[in-house]
Amino acid sequence: MTAVLISAADLAATMASEPTVLIDTRNPDAYAAGHIPGAVNVHEIFTYLATSTPEGIEELKTKFADAFAKAGLSGQETAVLYEQSMNSGFGQSCRGYFLLSMLGYPKIKVLHGGFDAWLAAKLPVSTEAPAPTPADFPIVPEAGSILIDAKAMLAALDRPEITLLDVRDVDEWIGDSSSPYGKDFCPRKGRIPGAVWLEWYRMMKPTPEGPRFKSPDEILAECATVGITQDTPVYLYCFKGARASNTLLALKNAGVKDVRMYFGSWNEWSRDPALPIEEGFPAPAPAAAASKAA
Repeated sequence: MTAVLISAADLAATMASEPTVLIDTRNPDAYAAGHIPGAVNVHEIFTYLATSTPEGIEELKTKFADAFAKAGLSGQETAVLYEQSMNSGFGQSCRGYFLLSMLGYPKIKVLHGGFDAWLAAKLPVSTEAPAPTPADFPIVPEAGSILIDAKAMLAALDRPEITLLDVRDVDEWIGDSSSPYGKDFCPRKGRIPGAVWLEWYRMMKPTPEGPRFKSPDEILAECATVGITQDTPVYLYCFKGARASNTLLALKNAGVKDVRMYFGSWNEWSRDPALPIEEGFPAPAPAAAASKAA
């Protein structure tokens, strides 16, 4: 995998040496208060709630192909996404990475450490909003296989070779809350049956400069706690695909070969009463139960 994470210093050098489009995923007020010079604000990367019906997927692709075209991406430029820090925006810069990957964009980077890393490096900040020249954004249809729908997720419940990975916060995993937007934002609380849990924060560690992704070996060690290796097919979900995008980037960076995203995630799954869920506190894993019995 080509390195996706880029440091602030390397980004500054890239901006000076090759065509680059910077995409600030933060809210408009944060963007207006100061951003990387030349960056375009596309906050809907974070806010858009997707469904995985054929119509929903088509709308998702059309909406963001249009947004990225307006930002000036033609396929020739390196797209660089950033948020405030790696843990303050629920993975929103990585959600942008996922959307561009799903559309088949060839050159994508995520600023490691976000805008905070740029500030820490004492690099220039601007309050001017650029007016990019719209481009023809190329969609590569076959790249969309990284995105799976509710039907594929449901079918995976009967495929033990696939690991369903829930990366939501602990209160959502145990069924105490339905979402980060409030306990009862969704009609049902719980988990997709058979899913294992790695909270998305575990892909990162604190550093003096703020949260950063763990090394590939450290990420693989976290994965090993739920039986995931580099050869395990992994289907990810969270609430709306942001935190799972953070994890997707971490897993790909660690060499996990087949990682896909159920982008509709719990926001969609919980709203269809025909789809099964597990409720309440999770039962102990078989190994833990056997150890306790011994």
